[in-house]
Amino acid sequence: MNIPRIPPSTAARTRTLLRTLGLAAVPLIALFGAEPQRPRTFANPLNLEYRFMVDGPSRREAADPAIVLFGDDYYLFASKSGGYWHSRDLIDWTFVASTGLPIEAYAPAVMVLNNTLYYTACNIGLYKTTDPKSGKWEFVSQTFNVGDPDLFADDDGRVYLYYGLSYNGAISGRELDPKNQFKPIGEPWVCFRANYAQHGWERRGDDNLGAATGNLFQEGPWLEGAWMTKHGGTYYLQYASPGTEYRTYADGVYTAASPRGPFTYSPSSPFSFKPTGFITGAGHSGTFADKQGHYWHIATMVISVKHQFERRLGLFPVAFDADRVLHMNTLFGDYPQVAPHDRKGDSLDTSAGWMLLSYGRKAQASSSIDSLGPEKAFDEDIKSYWSARTPNAGEWLSVDLGRTCRLDAIQVNFAEHDSTALGRSADLFHQYRLESSLDGKSWQPLADRSSNRKDVPHDYVQLGASTPARHVRLTNVHMPGGGPFSVRDLRIFGSAEGKPPAAAPAFEVHRDASDPRNAVVRWQMSRDAAGYIVRYGIAPGKLYHSFEVRGQKELALHGLNADADYYVTVDAFNETGRTPGRETRQAAYPAAR
Repeated sequence: MNIPRIPPSTAARTRTLLRTLGLAAVPLIALFGAEPQRPRTFANPLNLEYRFMVDGPSRREAADPAIVLFGDDYYLFASKSGGYWHSRDLIDWTFVASTGLPIEAYAPAVMVLNNTLYYTACNIGLYKTTDPKSGKWEFVSQTFNVGDPDLFADDDGRVYLYYGLSYNGAISGRELDPKNQFKPIGEPWVCFRANYAQHGWERRGDDNLGAATGNLFQEGPWLEGAWMTKHGGTYYLQYASPGTEYRTYADGVYTAASPRGPFTYSPSSPFSFKPTGFITGAGHSGTFADKQGHYWHIATMVISVKHQFERRLGLFPVAFDADRVLHMNTLFGDYPQVAPHDRKGDSLDTSAGWMLLSYGRKAQASSSIDSLGPEKAFDEDIKSYWSARTPNAGEWLSVDLGRTCRLDAIQVNFAEHDSTALGRSADLFHQYRLESSLDGKSWQPLADRSSNRKDVPHDYVQLGASTPARHVRLTNVHMPGGGPFSVRDLRIFGSAEGKPPAAAPAFEVHRDASDPRNAVVRWQMSRDAAGYIVRYGIAPGKLYHSFEVRGQKELALHGLNADADYYVTVDAFNETGRTPGRETRQAAYPAAR
């Protein structure tokens, strides 16, 4: 039996030797003792029990999230979830079904003030609780009715409301009186307005090129999702654009020295931006500090297939650089990430270091519905999926990775093909088994979820140790929702034998002189690269934006700020790792030449 060498782990080499000798059943722990415990990891989208909507078509939704730290627990609120969650570590979440709270309103806003948690949402009043785990809330007042509200308590005890939800509109603010049922103080003020003529990323559409609406082709965005963060004496007023159904849904930011402004646009906007990858979108979000003082961004991510508002949630690291620029890391942002409590310092590199092994690999299935073949479960696109013909136990999906690799984690993203489920119910749970094989004939268990009783639509399995395998098989035990066994993507992470691409590609960049919101990046493709990362930003040391590209050698950017200079580099990656670009080229604002 010819088993390739799989460096560098002694345990991995010994495991290979044992199989070669026919001793694969001998546990490694008996020879070496337990492997060191690895840091916990997670992957986006978060594996929450996203509620099926109570009206048709049957689909899941959660959006417009907010997270706050109250006591020793984090509380997560999201639109249309029928309740909210709490967690000690931002990884394991417990659902709370609330009472006395109009939880069906869109865009929840929460605030901690004087040991009390306050809640509001679109066009409802204000509610409070001192025990959110109980789910019991009480009404405070009906003093404001606004779209997409944000509640902000300043260090001096003063409270502000920011809001806005309109086409080509504005974000506004007003002060509230916490000593008088939070009634408004004075008149509201406009903080800033949409400006898509200058801010290319505010243009509607999946590519920021405008979108057809009725008989019109419109560039103008929806301006929405206000969120205020104070850090180092600076106020960061964040907002979402151009629309929740687009992969370019993102958050920009204005800064000020006062909660009333005047507000100055950050040319590094959008700071929260994820237009590519398995799942896209990072708009209408909330920025918060964890227990260690590190900042995170909980964001709305896009599916929008069964319904415009079919959405999920993602968690990303953020920080403030030496120039007080708010920025976020979405590079491989839906690959495994180190759990927040294991994040090191203010670094935005939370990657677990495991690469995707399953993209485009040869797939097989027990059965398939026409046009929904098994290859769609390995295409890195959450909008497409494979479906078996039945929901029966025993339906299976498998993939050949093409060579023996080291497996570290698996994300099982279930689909809801022909689902009839509405709302929440006790019978909504997934049960399945994961197995691996070196030869496609003899199978070993990787994970057994056949007794699971939880709804896990994006289940994430971190293996206890790196496991050599070439084949992976997913077998159904129970599929919820009434439809057949269906999977958006079975994503397998780890590393393959070999090295990252030998060199990042040579490239060129051209800014559009007639419309500086646009630029084109072109590069040379190489055989040892599985794809490329185009990174860019407003300074050589601030390349905070990224596009993940596969199978092409050109990328058109349409989301630039018209009056800003940009700097660009191109990285190469494969199943072994990433090779950063060796040079940074300038895409200057044409008028500055």
